[in-house]
Amino acid sequence: MGVAYYMGAKNREQQAAAPAVRPMQGPISPNAQMPQTQNHAGLQQQGQTAPPQGGKVDVDPNAKFTHFRVGNRNVKSIFIKGDVAWVGTSGGVVRYDTKTDDYRLFDVRNGLLSNGIFSIDEIGGRIMVGTYGGGMSWYDEKQDKWENFNIPQGLGDAFVYRVMQASNGDVWVATWSGANRIRGGALSDRSKWDLYTVENTKGGLINDWVYGLAEGKNGDIWMATEGGLVLFRNGKWENWNHAKGLGAPYEKVKNDIKFTNDPAQQSVHHAKQKEEMGLQGINVAFNPNYIVSMVVDKDGVVWAGTWGGGLSRFDGKDWRHYTVADGLPGNHVFMLHIDKKGQMWVGTNAGLARMEGDKFKVMTTENGLFSDTVFSMATAENGNLWVGSFGGVARLKSGF
Repeated sequence: MGVAYYMGAKNREQQAAAPAVRPMQGPISPNAQMPQTQNHAGLQQQGQTAPPQGGKVDVDPNAKFTHFRVGNRNVKSIFIKGDVAWVGTSGGVVRYDTKTDDYRLFDVRNGLLSNGIFSIDEIGGRIMVGTYGGGMSWYDEKQDKWENFNIPQGLGDAFVYRVMQASNGDVWVATWSGANRIRGGALSDRSKWDLYTVENTKGGLINDWVYGLAEGKNGDIWMATEGGLVLFRNGKWENWNHAKGLGAPYEKVKNDIKFTNDPAQQSVHHAKQKEEMGLQGINVAFNPNYIVSMVVDKDGVVWAGTWGGGLSRFDGKDWRHYTVADGLPGNHVFMLHIDKKGQMWVGTNAGLARMEGDKFKVMTTENGLFSDTVFSMATAENGNLWVGSFGGVARLKSGF
């Protein structure tokens, strides 16, 4: 049986106001009611209280799965380093020590410029978080201090979706206004910062909204964008979109699209993009050019999770697509993770899938997930799976 914990509430009466870590009175089901939270900034408003910035959890070591609740928030990133799990939410980043069960919440009250966390990575041996509108923040554990980098320091945009250090030491940053490269990782030297955009690469970077980064073989830098897949190799650019093979064709997935709201009807940006990509006749959430998640495996093969077009595999020459028709639980692929054993995990709008050859073993809330919508994942040294969703995190014991 599983157990659920709240991240924040000091007592039962405060559960609706403040997330932190608090054991419930007995086991509850994976889809139990989630608590409400305070405003985005984590400050008091209309009688609501800001979440505690630290605490302790009393975890049942015998539970097959454990749920950690974060309230009405997304968990877009999880990073495991040794015994410590870092959990990025839309209300700050939580540092949780799995040995002592102590946790600490970092937000705008103690160093971040934004509470919304898109990514957590390790740069130069230190934790780096990418945020919604607050640039990126680098944590110095010895000084217990965050160093912030934003547009004045050289970032292309204050919205940072991923930070990656390449094998040659360069740091790459995915933003919503292009991709930054900091040569040699010299973050404090403004002269080392480059910004690549659609304009200055003459369309080599196919779209300025960059969502993912990965290093391939021989120093290749791959980028996931809202307009397709991009390769930066030896100073030259190449790209692929749906017309060149990315994403499954609409006819293959149209009967399995669960989201019927068309983003183009909500946003001028998406309406323009839809027209540019020739998707005018499609009125559901389908854009196979939009890569939401991406990884590169040990063989240099690129795996791209798309918005409604399923999972695409690209070996540099040929494309192959995996959709609901092939066993995926959903065609919106929000998360891709390769664990230390080389196992591929696929997080979708309808469950988590483990790839086994050309087939998929699917996990849902019935197997211990917090939610069937999976946004993030990490694997601990002991094999435990940490899976992030809207409202919380599921920790699944190894072999579960």
